[in-house]
Amino acid sequence: MNRTDRLYALVEELRAVAPRPRSARWLASRFEVSVRTVERDISALQQSGVPVYAEAGRTGGYCLDKAHTMPPVNLTPAEAVAMALALRHLDGTPFRAEGRSALHKLVSAMRREDVDAARDLATCVHLLGGGPIPPMPPVLGVRRVLRIRYTDRQGTATRREVEPLGYVGKPDHWYLIAWCRLREEIRAFRTDRIVSFTVLAEVPPLRRLRPEDLDIPYGDVEQLTLAG
Repeated sequence: MNRTDRLYALVEELRAVAPRPRSARWLASRFEVSVRTVERDISALQQSGVPVYAEAGRTGGYCLDKAHTMPPVNLTPAEAVAMALALRHLDGTPFRAEGRSALHKLVSAMRREDVDAARDLATCVHLLGGGPIPPMPPVLGVRRVLRIRYTDRQGTATRREVEPLGYVGKPDHWYLIAWCRLREEIRAFRTDRIVSFTVLAEVPPLRRLRPEDLDIPYGDVEQLTLAG
């Protein structure tokens, strides 16, 4: 990253967390430069009129004047995960790094509890086989009991209540991994075979999806992260 890009990125980083401070050491680690370089960059920004000031104390650092920050971005946890999935389509393009940077700024501006919820949701999403992922169907991201009408590969339709555990995306299909109350075991439901679904008010008991529960005999399974 050249100096001009770094100066812009410094301002955006401070804008994303304002009015909270960022220490010179934290910023140096974030941009992979020395603390001295950060201090010189901050001085240059101040001399150019950017309202950056130093906050003293053990938890202090550099802050951007709150009056010059943008309004907060209120992404929902599901929206943040959807953006992380969308960034998968930038793999192999010159804009992947910029996409990751944009997601980082948006996540930094979210409320802490929403960030935690988004990261929890992201751990439920697994990607298989590489390549572009198809659009995310509406059923993904739902964390309550679902009543679904499902058609298997033979065309037989059944009605079931399921407890969502996770989601697996392949280049051709999405799968809902859930505890099936009809079969009393974990099952994978191809989402294009879910004819209809209703979200019930019931929140299912906590069940952790283990790697062995996916039972995928081929390919590499990658867990989605908010790092893009």
